[in-house]
Amino acid sequence: QIATAAVYAACADIASQDGMDKLITELPPAARRPDIVIHCVGRSTRGHVLETTPDEFDEFWRINFLSAVRVTRAFVPQLKQSRGHLVLVGSLASKLASRYLGAYPASKFPLAAYAQQLRLELAGSGMHVLLFCPGPIARTDAGTRYDAASANLPDSARAPAGGVKLGSADPQRLARKLLRGCERRLPEIVVPAKARWLFAIAQLWPRVGDWLLTKLFTRQR
Repeated sequence: QIATAAVYAACADIASQDGMDKLITELPPAARRPDIVIHCVGRSTRGHVLETTPDEFDEFWRINFLSAVRVTRAFVPQLKQSRGHLVLVGSLASKLASRYLGAYPASKFPLAAYAQQLRLELAGSGMHVLLFCPGPIARTDAGTRYDAASANLPDSARAPAGGVKLGSADPQRLARKLLRGCERRLPEIVVPAKARWLFAIAQLWPRVGDWLLTKLFTRQR
């Protein structure tokens, strides 16, 4: 029960190894022996992929992917002992890229590969690895948060998911799904689940997948 649990907050830059090491040393002993670790770190943007610089790709790679590697390496020994859960929060963009998302998809795709590799290599260790891939999440600034980054892009790029026709999920509902996934020790959760069909089609028939993605974009003004 969160109402009766002790909560400890710490601020750290886990995109750097120094920041990760600092976080571990500052945690109280009880927090260093977790039953569940949820890596929910991410930065998104809008932009033409060819106008996205190597430095921008590097920054997104460090924040969205390498931070997950650092967190995983820090807590795997304890999670093996506790037979606990490692949750890597990815995105639909961990499975499928769409237009005008800048460096975001290329920094989220690696999470899916990393999670699968961890599952295979840690099989039998008692530790559970879950890749959690939600679509757009309901928030008050949805539709406006990318206004500055989308100035030279189609209007649809400002929308959640870059204009792909998807509803926004309730954060509380997503949290419950995540915890149920841990209870059931699922390997992966995609929200909405119907997106799996698009993932499968895009893998089997890339041309059809690209056509469907184009059709799913909201009409541009």
